[in-house]
Amino acid sequence: METETATRWLTDAEQCAWRTHLDVNRLLTHQLERDLQPFGLTMNDYEILVNLSESEGLRMRMSDLASATLQSKSRLSHQITRMENADLVRRENCESDRRGLFAVLTEHGLETMQRVAPHHVASVRRHFIDLLPEDALQELHKALTPVAEHLRSHRGKP
Repeated sequence: METETATRWLTDAEQCAWRTHLDVNRLLTHQLERDLQPFGLTMNDYEILVNLSESEGLRMRMSDLASATLQSKSRLSHQITRMENADLVRRENCESDRRGLFAVLTEHGLETMQRVAPHHVASVRRHFIDLLPEDALQELHKALTPVAEHLRSHRGKP
């Protein structure tokens, strides 16, 4: 590992962009979370419901779901237990791997997803999408794609 001899401090413009990103990320996440509360869901719940609803057979291996939602297997297990108690998901054994488990979207979970999704999309529009012109959204996507790709390729690495 190379030793850095000098810290590359952020310029004023870089500092401004970084802090704006942090501010928007925290505020938007907080607002979206608040908008899901009347439905008894958290952002983590919603993300799991989305992943399962978009998966073949409305199911995912627990290890794949943990990876997709950036949660430890232990944390996801606790989350799934809570969601099982609300009849949103259930666990099923994996026939091909005795140690493997699937998280499966229940009928109630799918109905919940279908009921909540329009409200969540409206919230995303109200607090993010509709505040930016189309060209800014395209530029934002273009600017953030390399960052997302870099972070995906470095998951689990220092």
